[in-house]
Amino acid sequence: MAEKATIKQLMKNLPQRGKVEWIGVRPEKRQSIKALERVIVLASGLDGDHYAGRSGNRSVTLLQAEHLPVIASLLHREKVEPQSLRRNIVVSGINLLALKDKEFLIGTAVLKMTGLCHPCSRMEENFSEGGYNAVRGHGGINACVILPGEIKLQDKVIAN
Repeated sequence: MAEKATIKQLMKNLPQRGKVEWIGVRPEKRQSIKALERVIVLASGLDGDHYAGRSGNRSVTLLQAEHLPVIASLLHREKVEPQSLRRNIVVSGINLLALKDKEFLIGTAVLKMTGLCHPCSRMEENFSEGGYNAVRGHGGINACVILPGEIKLQDKVIAN
C-alpha cells in the first residue's frame, strides 16, 4: 500500500500549469484599465501601471479566470469582464491560492505571492450595490517581482 502524503507534501506539489488569459495595466489612478497583449515586468512592477514602484508586496495583481463566472453569477449577470476587477493578469488552469509561499514563472518573469488581493469599494462603483461582497473570496492574489522579464498572452504559469 502506498504511503499517504502529508499535508505539507501535498501543499508543495503543484503539477498544474496555468495560462495567461488577459493582461491589463492602470496607467493612472481611477482611470480605465488598458488591456495589453504583452507587458514588461520591471523590478518595481508592470511597465505602464501606476502601482509600479509603490508597494513591493502589491507589484502585480492576479485573478483566476475560473472566478469570473462565479462573480457574474453572484451579481446575477451573464458575464463579468476582467478589467472591471482592476487586476493586472488573469490566468486559468491553476489555483492561485496554491501559490502561497511560492515563486512562480510567467513568461520570463518570476513572481512570488505576497497575499490575497481583497476587493475595494470600487467594486460597488463598477458592479453597483453588492459588488464588493460578490468579489469577496474571489479577488485573486498580490505578488512581488523576484526577477523582471516579459509576460505575454497565452504564457504558461509554472510554480517553482
